[in-house]
Amino acid sequence: MHLRCNMVNSASRWAPLFLIAASSTAAISQNGEPAKPKPDVFVVGEHSATAGISTDFTPTHMQLPDGRLSERGRRELIRDLESEQGFAHRVLPMGPGLTLEANGELTPGPAEYKKMIYEKGASANVGDRVVVTALTFKPDRIVIDVNGGPYAKHRFLSHVSFGDAPVVRRGDDPTGSRVTLVFKDGVPEISAPEVKALLAPVIDFGAKTSTDAYADSLPAPVKESISAHEVLVGMDRKMVLASVGAPESKVREHADDAPEGVHYEEWIYGHVPQTVRFVRFKGDRVVLVKVAALGKPIEVHDQNEMGEFAPEPDKRDIALGDGIDPNHPVAPPTLRQAGEKDDTAPVSNAHRVQYPPPSKTGSAPDPTQQPASPPAPPTQ
Repeated sequence: MHLRCNMVNSASRWAPLFLIAASSTAAISQNGEPAKPKPDVFVVGEHSATAGISTDFTPTHMQLPDGRLSERGRRELIRDLESEQGFAHRVLPMGPGLTLEANGELTPGPAEYKKMIYEKGASANVGDRVVVTALTFKPDRIVIDVNGGPYAKHRFLSHVSFGDAPVVRRGDDPTGSRVTLVFKDGVPEISAPEVKALLAPVIDFGAKTSTDAYADSLPAPVKESISAHEVLVGMDRKMVLASVGAPESKVREHADDAPEGVHYEEWIYGHVPQTVRFVRFKGDRVVLVKVAALGKPIEVHDQNEMGEFAPEPDKRDIALGDGIDPNHPVAPPTLRQAGEKDDTAPVSNAHRVQYPPPSKTGSAPDPTQQPASPPAPPTQ
């Protein structure tokens, strides 16, 4: 098994690693001829890294007030919206790239939206708590910074130092996001609750927990199951936590049919005489649910119950592994450049320590030989 690791250059500091593992072991077919190897390739790229990100969008339909925004209205918006906390209704990318039209569409589109998250990283995931940190008003838009915004705050003291010691320590890189709310006919005399309603497709300002905010972002059938506190085969850990909360206990063991295989994790809810529920995870997905009610046979659920909303099964992607010749296996990875000499060759005998041959007379005893034992004294 050979392992090759390629780093894809990217302008972003969040550039991922492409891990490619190819198996080149030759197999023997039934007719005795070498069978074509079946490479196992695991690829982490833009498609797989953003596969679980939802880009569904439903525009709002709200009657906007008439008249232009006054100075008093601007001050009230700053007072009521700055430091206001909400929950991300979708994954928010870092940077200033989101533009939301009032009662309109969100740009960029789904493909560009995922690419932005892939290149710049996520500022907040679905259900994460976010904070409005700054508001900027322009004639036709309101610029809203979330979680500190996309740019670091400039401080003039950062240019002052005593000797080599700066007066102000350089802060961390910004990890916030920015949403620009655009109005076609200029910013109207709008109130803070109306701005929150227009931002609902992106940020939910309702008084709820992060778990409720995450459940609201799921499809309707899955949301109904979570509201009924049901655990379905195919859910991930976050869905299970939103449905039934944290377990009372956890067990991590090997499966009975594969004692040498990977571990599975089982979450246990309830205790006797109450109904006990066992939820088994394989990776991040529920693969088995057992319900043990008092006086009833144990219910076993081991088939997918998510329907069309279940995540796609794991697939085998072939990349940089096609056409491997078993007679010419791929060389193992190395950091040497082409034509560079291999310094790991075995050392010749000329550089090894040479022991002098033992002499016949007057020579020192051979250190590799054990000293002879003294003769036994004569008996009387």
